[in-house]
Amino acid sequence: MTRSLTPQPILLSYHHHNHHPPPPPLHLNPIITRRSLLLSTTSLSITTTATPPPSLALASPPLDTTITDRIFMDFSLCPTTFLPNTNPTLSPDPSTPLCTESFLLGRLVLGLYGHLVPLTVSNFKSMCSSTSSSSYKNTLVHKIFPGQFFLAGRQGRRNKAEVRPPHDLPRNAEAVESKAFLLPHSRAGVVSLCLSENDDDEDIKLDPNYRNVEFLITTGPGPCPQLDSKNIVFGTVLEGLDIVAAIGSIPTYKPAERIRQFNDLAKFLGDERAQNARAIWNRPLKTVYISDCGELKVAKPSLSPTLP
Repeated sequence: MTRSLTPQPILLSYHHHNHHPPPPPLHLNPIITRRSLLLSTTSLSITTTATPPPSLALASPPLDTTITDRIFMDFSLCPTTFLPNTNPTLSPDPSTPLCTESFLLGRLVLGLYGHLVPLTVSNFKSMCSSTSSSSYKNTLVHKIFPGQFFLAGRQGRRNKAEVRPPHDLPRNAEAVESKAFLLPHSRAGVVSLCLSENDDDEDIKLDPNYRNVEFLITTGPGPCPQLDSKNIVFGTVLEGLDIVAAIGSIPTYKPAERIRQFNDLAKFLGDERAQNARAIWNRPLKTVYISDCGELKVAKPSLSPTLP
């Protein structure tokens, strides 16, 4: 029996026992490509981010810079250059003037933030008491950084016109509290407890009864961001910004560039004499000192003044 070589057409048919429907035509079955997936994801993200969700971060409460206390400080100039390191006969009595025939520069009125840093303010007020034998009275402004700030209240011997804090002065626990370092040194007239710029002698700092009482006042004209988060701002100058500017303009000792380079090299090599040499840098060439200080009593000390 001979088979026909003519090819027979193949018919596709589905048996009745196959319950699955035939596949849809290709034009009805969308093909998902990587490009279409990325486009759909991008459009979804744009739709989602078009209306940003409300912020969950809570704004920190404003710092309480209410003026609770007022302190006055009188600054004077000696008619001749005064070198405390070479004057061992200076009377340790703070009521004795630092020099005869001194010239009064003027008075500063400082407003203190007693609610923000109460312990720092309390210690500062104690050091400004004119009846105390350990006050700031008749002590030097020992460093001036032109266009930035000046330092006062350096601790040491009275015959060097330095400060001797009272033994019962409380230890300042605010020096380790983060909220005490939040206020910036943003303008002239900021009063700050000096921590990062403190230049008390190391042997004094090692004393278990050491209390830091050195302070700084910014002289402007610009801010001092290098002092921020390192020193405790506790007040502001309410009156006498012209006196602050006058103190900031007093000439200071500036070593020659070559001396600075030698000093930097000596400091890098660990030579202790480098730090001793730096002690006279930025020292005023005229003797300026706190000739009087004390607390001002006002009827309503909690009223916030209009700051310059």
